[in-house]
Amino acid sequence: MPHSVSPPDSAPRNDDEAMPDAPTEGNGVKLEDMFDDDEDEEFPASSAPGQDVKMESSPAPIPEPMPTSSGVDPDVMLAFYQRLFPFRYLFQWLNHGVVPTRDFGNREFALTLQNDAYLRYQSYPTADLFRKDILKMNPSRFEIGPVYSTNPRDRKTLRGGQMKPVSKELVFDIDMTDYDDIRTCCSGASICAKCWAFVTMAIKVIDAALREDFGFEHILWVYSGRRGAHAWVCDPRARKMSDDRRRAIAGYLELVKGGSSSGKKVNVKRPLHPHITRSLDILKNGFGQTTLVDQDTFASSEQSEKLLNLLPDKSLNDALRRKWDSSPDRPSTNKWADIDSLAKTGKSSTLNTSTLRDAKQDIVLEYTYPRLDAEVSKKMIHLLKSPFVIHPGTGRICVPIDPKKAEQFDPLSVPTVLELLGEIDTYDATHPAGTGEVDMPDAEGSTANGSDTKGSRKMHDYEKTSLKPYIDFFRTFIANLLKEERTVKRERDESGPAVKADPMEF
Repeated sequence: MPHSVSPPDSAPRNDDEAMPDAPTEGNGVKLEDMFDDDEDEEFPASSAPGQDVKMESSPAPIPEPMPTSSGVDPDVMLAFYQRLFPFRYLFQWLNHGVVPTRDFGNREFALTLQNDAYLRYQSYPTADLFRKDILKMNPSRFEIGPVYSTNPRDRKTLRGGQMKPVSKELVFDIDMTDYDDIRTCCSGASICAKCWAFVTMAIKVIDAALREDFGFEHILWVYSGRRGAHAWVCDPRARKMSDDRRRAIAGYLELVKGGSSSGKKVNVKRPLHPHITRSLDILKNGFGQTTLVDQDTFASSEQSEKLLNLLPDKSLNDALRRKWDSSPDRPSTNKWADIDSLAKTGKSSTLNTSTLRDAKQDIVLEYTYPRLDAEVSKKMIHLLKSPFVIHPGTGRICVPIDPKKAEQFDPLSVPTVLELLGEIDTYDATHPAGTGEVDMPDAEGSTANGSDTKGSRKMHDYEKTSLKPYIDFFRTFIANLLKEERTVKRERDESGPAVKADPMEF
């Protein structure tokens, strides 16, 4: 498949010419001007006039991807970084503004190179230098760490304890492999629409808890590229939380405990906490469809026995076991209905109906409640894969997920890097030069309309592809985050220095 790609050995050098180092006060260039879209070369248009990156009019086809340690051809990876990766928006997200600050300059990045070398404590003062280094190093992926009290590149020159993490998004990690003991359709790294429903349920439960119980608003959900999802809680007060508070929130949300070989994994107190009650309301339909129908989890004798072990009455269990042994092919929906039907026949004189109800609620939670990798959330220094990188195994992009439309997200339809590059070629082939003009977005990525339009510009390459709705969603998320950042800063400035209260006043 042909793609318009610059030669890999020349692209980084030409890009360095197009993206100068950060301006200083002495050269008369404002930092804000770096982000004016009419001069932005982050997303080069294929037919943009005066483009510094050389693009052949009749490009030679890229060879079929060769096996590498990353699983994605390095030339394809470089083309993605050159033409599609949203460097500017990632900078604004982590910088919390358009003018470079320590929030970005002291942020740790960890790069995994094509030969699997792992470079930690990388940092960049500006978006330009960040983009240049990524194009130069061409990593197979990179991860984002905390903001430190000083530049992490200087760590070797500092005394112990001088470099401390001071802020980072509160993060959560959901991995499908943690559901292997209850999913029957796939295992390991494999996923399908049936088992992805577990991740969808997890997103809905965790997102609701973070918003309703903790008051967080800016929560970015991101597909991991293969079998999971990550949450980045970006509210200012979430970023500043100590590790103790992070552990407390992780503990609050962690409910399913124990390995695959352990017994009961859910033990909740009664009366139920409002978070658990809300979670059950979210999960009950998913249990009926995903656990009982799609997975048919209790079809096997092993899983049936596990289900019986989670029920509270021995006499009822014996009656259910006899019934199910006589019908080895009985589906999970019928087995679940058998619990109540046999309980109503009076098979057990010791059965307590409220105890049975509680046990069934615990079972629903055990088979559908989010299974978090809680350790990821407990420490500020934990690194997490960046949004919009390529998953090296699948070639898919780590795109944002709209939690309001979680049920509509299909991980198997997320575009791969080769598909995206092909979409650019297809668009360019069917649109003559000069017809790909769009309204100009403002410095924070919001597109103006009507009389507010500043003008028109050549389309960015990502706008020609199925990556566009994901980047548009990211831009909107950043605009909302930056709006709060400005509000917080204004309120802090207007409040002035804090006045100490008189200890005798009541």
